[in-house]
Amino acid sequence: MDFKDENKTIKKLPGFQEVLESHQKLIERINRPEEISNGIYERYQHPVVTAAHAPLEWKYDFNLKTNPLGLERIGINATFNPGAMKWNDAYVLAVRVEGNDRKSFFAIAESPNGVDNFKFWEKPVVLPQTDEPDTNVYDMRLTRHEDGWIYGVFCTERKDKSRPEDTTAAVANAGIARTKDLVNWERLPDLISNSGQQRNVVLHPEFVDGKYALYTRPQDGFIEVGKGGGIGLGYVKDLNNPVLEDEKIINHKAYHTIYEMKNGLGPAPIKTKEGWLHLAHGVRNTAGGLRYTLYLFMTALEDISKVIHQPAGYFMAPNYTETVGDVPNVLFGNGWIKDEDGKVFIYYASSDTRSHVAVSSVEKLLDYVKNTPEDDFTSAASVEKIIQQADKNKSL
Repeated sequence: MDFKDENKTIKKLPGFQEVLESHQKLIERINRPEEISNGIYERYQHPVVTAAHAPLEWKYDFNLKTNPLGLERIGINATFNPGAMKWNDAYVLAVRVEGNDRKSFFAIAESPNGVDNFKFWEKPVVLPQTDEPDTNVYDMRLTRHEDGWIYGVFCTERKDKSRPEDTTAAVANAGIARTKDLVNWERLPDLISNSGQQRNVVLHPEFVDGKYALYTRPQDGFIEVGKGGGIGLGYVKDLNNPVLEDEKIINHKAYHTIYEMKNGLGPAPIKTKEGWLHLAHGVRNTAGGLRYTLYLFMTALEDISKVIHQPAGYFMAPNYTETVGDVPNVLFGNGWIKDEDGKVFIYYASSDTRSHVAVSSVEKLLDYVKNTPEDDFTSAASVEKIIQQADKNKSL
């Protein structure tokens, strides 16, 4: 149903004229860059997708006989952690949409320019089930692979049957689906690995020695990584039988860093002439709870397991307004798009509530990754780097 048809139908419901006007105004709102930038990227003034962007026909029963009071029937709580890709010259996001019932699902939102006017497709993604149905699914990474398929790798969550009395006990694994049109999806078997649980699994866009390469995040429990953790890399011969082999950690956790508790890859890496650019999240614990920030690193073109550059600290952290939401003080990014002109659209979510965009370029990201000092893991070393830069500037 397009907006005009929707308007004709639901304007008959009590009090709906304001709802219609507010929804249309939100969808069509122009989004401009913030005035102040660090030079590396530009944040934008407004989120690109919020719960209020959800189509009205998802939430309301338009039938006057069954909904004479015009009440919302299905609530949408949040829209976050979107995968991203270019599709038919448009910018599309595979958004994690969470209902008031706490169940997440995927829905495609499309924009003509990547920064505003995002509108959801008519229906959410219908994801086929395996023999063991998903309880919840979320955080899909989209990868256009050289084998010709578009893959969606996501987290599938199910009840931990070994602990039937504990209603909070869950098991997470990587679900795998593929499509040619982002509408019709084929479900493949879930990832088979030696890890207790897998989250934040990402498919590399190219074959490596004839195999599919997968970035992983092995962990012992649903939340706590235990003896596991770090960004791993493993290989699968056939995604119809996705047995992970030769998994090893390529990006480790480290004490007193922004990724001291856990870390995980965001979207599939971007290939550049100088290496593969990676966006990841790092987690540390604080008195106020877990703090999620984003960081970048680069791996070698000839060896994707070899980290060749990694700046110290975070690339992006929540600003004040982004710290507020269902899960405060969190930035999470699992989607970005590189245009042919080198512009990069970085899609991220704040506090498990809403989705944003920041815009940079391959040139700027390469400069940042290569020339920002790396972490030497002590306060004294950090001070020395500041002094060196200050002295260098003084001599100009």
